[in-house]
Amino acid sequence: MIDYQKILNNNLLNVFIDILKNIEKNGLDGSNHLYITFKTGNSHSIVPDWLLMKYPNEMTIVVQHEYYHLSVHKSFFNIGLSFNNKKADLKIAFNSIISFADPSSNFGLNYQFNDSIKKIEKKKKKVAKKNINQDNNSNVIKFSKFKKN
Repeated sequence: MIDYQKILNNNLLNVFIDILKNIEKNGLDGSNHLYITFKTGNSHSIVPDWLLMKYPNEMTIVVQHEYYHLSVHKSFFNIGLSFNNKKADLKIAFNSIISFADPSSNFGLNYQFNDSIKKIEKKKKKVAKKNINQDNNSNVIKFSKFKKN
């Protein structure tokens, strides 16, 4: 079976990686800036604990005027950012990326990685099963309520 979603995601991810490599080499032009949303709980990403406490599931970073030592690697990128005048170094795995956008260019992409899709589908099945069980229980009539003492 051909996994079209995986092939599409890999190619869309390469667009994002190429954009980061361009920024790493040339910096950002005037009005360009990126909003990058990623899963903070990804085991291959490193986010300081104080940021993880604030953003336990996902967070969006803005790469614009003030970023430091951007370096792009095969499966992740490193970047230093300032959060309320407090500098933090982040390692962000590419498979944790949810979306990115450059509003100044009216461009953006959303990603759906297989592990996320599997988790979402599993959760949907669990909720559906719970709803079925609740529906079944709501149709059960307890005769003990009608029994005369």
